[in-house]
Amino acid sequence: MTIRVLVVDDQVMVREGFSVLLNAMPDIEVVGEAVNGREAVRQVAALRPDVVLMDIRMPEMNGIDATREVVAADGDAKVLVLTTFDLDEYVYQALRAGASGFLLKDASARQLADGVRIVASGEALLAPTVTRRLITEFAKRAESPRMAPLSRVGELTERETEVLVLIAQGLSNAEIAAHLVVAESTIKTHVSRVLVKLGLRDRTQAAVFAYEARLVTPR
Repeated sequence: MTIRVLVVDDQVMVREGFSVLLNAMPDIEVVGEAVNGREAVRQVAALRPDVVLMDIRMPEMNGIDATREVVAADGDAKVLVLTTFDLDEYVYQALRAGASGFLLKDASARQLADGVRIVASGEALLAPTVTRRLITEFAKRAESPRMAPLSRVGELTERETEVLVLIAQGLSNAEIAAHLVVAESTIKTHVSRVLVKLGLRDRTQAAVFAYEARLVTPR
């Protein structure tokens, strides 16, 4: 199935460059472009893309606010944030707003396409070391665990909590299954239950939750 993508960036050369790279992939189609967050929200409603490549710093409406609106309005659209700096504080805010991961703007064509495929499949773009470093860095800045996460953690079983911690450490379902010595299908069930019980959108949100609830200690 072809993955439909919306490219959002206020720089025309960036939009056109990403569009050319993605359209060259046999399984990806760029269905539209937007110059700011406000237009992105309108385009998502009109075009119903599978993945939104979202710049953060844009006029009229930034990528964080746009991500929040896109996620609230269309539960199927996945947001992949684009940034120039890997430790951009705004990226962490975007992850909390509902983004499924992020990529640097200087990513290669292969990294860009793979990133789109990963989030389109429902996975989080957490594997790169830089992503884990970003989450860890900004988790350190939280003054204290939020009450909502702490109260909701009690809804999880011991095994579900263990799976949540491993998700936050960047492990895939296969890696978690190997670590716990169980079938990968069992881990998929646990992950689904964790997301439902905590009211979370995807694995990225689960990782952020785990850090904010102090289930994972930043190193």
